[in-house]
Amino acid sequence: MKVFNKVIVVTGAGGGIGRELVTQLLGKGARVAAILHKSGLEEIKSLTGVYGDKISTHIANLANRDDVEKLPEEIIAVHGCIDGIINNAGIIQPFRSLNDLDYEQIQRVMDVNFYGTLYMCKSFLPHLLSRPEAYITNVSSMGGFLPVPLQSIYCASKGAVKMLTEGLHLELRGTNVGVTIVCPGGVDTNLVRNSGIEMEGVESHSYKMLSPNKAAALIIEGMENKKYRVLAGNDSKIMDFLYRLNPKKATDIIAKKIKTL
Repeated sequence: MKVFNKVIVVTGAGGGIGRELVTQLLGKGARVAAILHKSGLEEIKSLTGVYGDKISTHIANLANRDDVEKLPEEIIAVHGCIDGIINNAGIIQPFRSLNDLDYEQIQRVMDVNFYGTLYMCKSFLPHLLSRPEAYITNVSSMGGFLPVPLQSIYCASKGAVKMLTEGLHLELRGTNVGVTIVCPGGVDTNLVRNSGIEMEGVESHSYKMLSPNKAAALIIEGMENKKYRVLAGNDSKIMDFLYRLNPKKATDIIAKKIKTL
């Protein structure tokens, strides 16, 4: 689905990949409803000086179903319709074993990553089905198909997003709504920095992470070309291949890599 003149909803729009998605979509002639959870609001609002009423900002806690269910009508009141959603928002857990995580940390990751995506899909799907052409893009992770040490809950949440999205793709075959799943590898955003990894360690081992700008471009390209799946980053592509070839060997490789960070 080409994004020109379409109304696209972007979650996690306050920074990283989300902010780049908003900027690039506007640059391609789309109208954008940027969903934030307070942080990054002023920076996103600054785009109104350039794009005027082509962008709107909406505050919502995606883990709160009531907040999400209010969004479609709020956005339609501004833009008149909704043609696509990009569920980009996500959080990472601290690098700790399951044994060392408390239930509050576990619940928060599942609520934002999985239930936030689920609430968005359920709330917006009736409106998308009413459009001549519409789209759902859900951002999972390399961790959605490959277990990462000390990230079991994050991986479980992103694995759930992956399967939800692939199920939606099956259910929506023959309809006007296209579906793409995105599995980024390492992207240089605050998501990584907030996980507790020392960035100096990443750099010293020459681990080249994907830029948010490039990740956003790949996500939009996937939507515009109706791709079933987008593996964003060489690490995601390589590990996808290795995991299919030899799952245990692939997990050994990722475990060794994490130990070096």
